Amino acid sequence: MTLHPSIQALVVEIDAFCREAGMSASAFGWEALKDRNFVGDLGKGRLPSVVTIDRVRNFIRSRQEASAA
Repeated sequence: MTLHPSIQALVVEIDAFCREAGMSASAFGWEALKDRNFVGDLGKGRLPSVVTIDRVRNFIRSRQEASAA
């Protein structure tokens, strides 16, 4: 399945964060959204809302800022 470019970019961003943080995709989904299937579902064509995308990016940003402090 070919993902929409903006969703593919989000998946790449999440994957990079997970590698850097040593976090599994399911742990990421749970901590960011209380949805363990979120990342896997993106790969299956799930189309998140703009609000959900903002929540994901805010989660990543807050974790990165906390680790840099």
